[in-house]
Amino acid sequence: MKSIPTLAGVAAALLLSACGQPAPWARAAAAPQPSQAVRNERVQAVAWNEGAGRFELRGAPLRAGRLWTFEGATDGFVLAGGEVLPSTPAGLEVRNLGPDAALRSPKGLALDGERYSLVLVRLTRTRAGAEWDGNLFYSTEAHGETGGFRAKPAAGGDPAPGETVVLVYDMANLKAGGDDWIASLIDQIRLDTDDASGGAFVVHQVAVTENPGAAALAQSPLRTARIADH
Repeated sequence: MKSIPTLAGVAAALLLSACGQPAPWARAAAAPQPSQAVRNERVQAVAWNEGAGRFELRGAPLRAGRLWTFEGATDGFVLAGGEVLPSTPAGLEVRNLGPDAALRSPKGLALDGERYSLVLVRLTRTRAGAEWDGNLFYSTEAHGETGGFRAKPAAGGDPAPGETVVLVYDMANLKAGGDDWIASLIDQIRLDTDDASGGAFVVHQVAVTENPGAAALAQSPLRTARIADH
């Protein structure tokens, strides 16, 4: 007559068969969903220092009036013409579903434009878009967003798919608007990435910082490194 396994025996057998196999939660931890890892970062004079948690110009810290790092949250940013959601493990996923999608910061920044006139946006393009834009608009108590007050990146424009760049906006030298930024209290900023739909990005950090000046920003990081070698 065959013996019938006891409940304890079955449990022991299952335990032995599982030896060497990670628990389901352990397998999930070892193989997370694909994250938007930073790849192919462009060499620039302005860079993000991950350890220090700040932007730097050739190693010198840039003092921030506002800094957003999107650690599990959208930090109040919204996208007209698309979707935004937290990325993994950090960052802001931006999906442009319509033409001329506009990414806006929270309102009420109350930033002294004269003191903080450098806007930095570090992002990775994750899906190609048809037409790069790169305009940065802003609003103040005196005016809203218009084409008469905008900037283009002084460095870091038009990233390729998989490339990470820092968009550097020298707001003391606007594409349109003269000295309006530095004479104003800034309420909100708006970034237009692509003119057409279909593109996608992960925005890693956004900051509004003190500005070392156009001459300092214009110096090449490669040239600086060569000078330092001699």
